[in-house]
Amino acid sequence: MTNDITSELAKLHELTGAEFSRQVERIAKRKEFHPLETDKDILTTGGKQSDDYENLLQAARKAVEFGYRVYLLPNPTEIRTPDFILEKKNTYRVYDLKTVFGRSSVGQSLIDSIGQCNRILLNIQTDYNTRLLISDIMKYFEANPSGVEVLIFKGRKRISIDKFVLNHPSFYRLFKKRYEK
Repeated sequence: MTNDITSELAKLHELTGAEFSRQVERIAKRKEFHPLETDKDILTTGGKQSDDYENLLQAARKAVEFGYRVYLLPNPTEIRTPDFILEKKNTYRVYDLKTVFGRSSVGQSLIDSIGQCNRILLNIQTDYNTRLLISDIMKYFEANPSGVEVLIFKGRKRISIDKFVLNHPSFYRLFKKRYEK
């Protein structure tokens, strides 16, 4: 197999644990990545821009505001790949972006991402009902045992939810307070 970025991204579907993490870091450190002229903390490989490029760029800029360095990943047609690598404090994680404009679109978006990535970034651009959002996230984790995290950007808020925190007795109350604040 060649050593192009597409083949390196394909390996993510085969790896787990520490090997997966090392592979994500190897991808981020590839020479193809270069910073955007407008933002040194958003790196891209260039090439053809997807139809979703503006949404990716908007979410990337928000991630930079939260202290991340963002690697925009290419979108090869032959495999399903994440949209981003987010790096913070030398920890590299891959995310699939779902931009939320509609008031009932999160559930299907989360389900559609299964098999693409185990971490989802929801960039919420609307007033989304708190109970419905939590219900959608719970259904996602039930349907996707390999799901690890749903990261939410809403306005100036960054909220991370993993499948274990959902079972905490005060989760709903604390989430609602943070999300609706």
